[in-house]
Amino acid sequence: MMPFTLVDWVALAIFAACWLGYATVVDRVPRIRRASVIAAMDGYRRRWMRAMLTRDNRIADMAAIGNLMNSTSFLATTSIFILGGLVALLGAPDLGRRVVATLPFAAVPDDSTWELKIGLLLVIFINAFFELTWALRQFNYTSILVGGIPCGQPDAEALSLADMAAEVANRAAQHFNTGLRSYYFGLAALAWVVHPLALVATSLFVLRELHRREFRSAVRDALNG
Repeated sequence: MMPFTLVDWVALAIFAACWLGYATVVDRVPRIRRASVIAAMDGYRRRWMRAMLTRDNRIADMAAIGNLMNSTSFLATTSIFILGGLVALLGAPDLGRRVVATLPFAAVPDDSTWELKIGLLLVIFINAFFELTWALRQFNYTSILVGGIPCGQPDAEALSLADMAAEVANRAAQHFNTGLRSYYFGLAALAWVVHPLALVATSLFVLRELHRREFRSAVRDALNG
């Protein structure tokens, strides 16, 4: 039997429901996805690629893609540092548990529970690393596609290539968003080290914030206005 209490199992179930349920609904239900910031930006990236066809000088377009790659690379690199810190925590459970014990209302886990909770964080940030590095590669592919689109009067072939570049950029943005979402829920999972009820509270808080930013924010209203 795993060394979890009933409260731990309930908290873990709520955490999984918040993360997996939100991702499934937002990413896979077309009617809901169309109302999100993500969908609105998909359309603007398509407009960007089509507008690019009218420019002979595409330095600004390449610079914009480079900025996207830099932010993605930063988060991917950060996830490696986080993974290194988590592995160190696995190697020194006594030190980590002493730190947790100093926090008010903390439920200090035993060795087995500590390893499982840190293991969950490892899985989350490994997922973030893979999502972000795949996004980085797709932004790189986008830059190659942009460089390969011929200059001059846009024709059917150029429009098709622009739409292809936009689709790759949109896929990159989707994976970047998935990796960023892993960061949010990774912070929620960190609260589980302190107490299972803290995991419940932070999971619901992250769920609320993600929904607010993607469906109720001023940015979303501006993009759809």
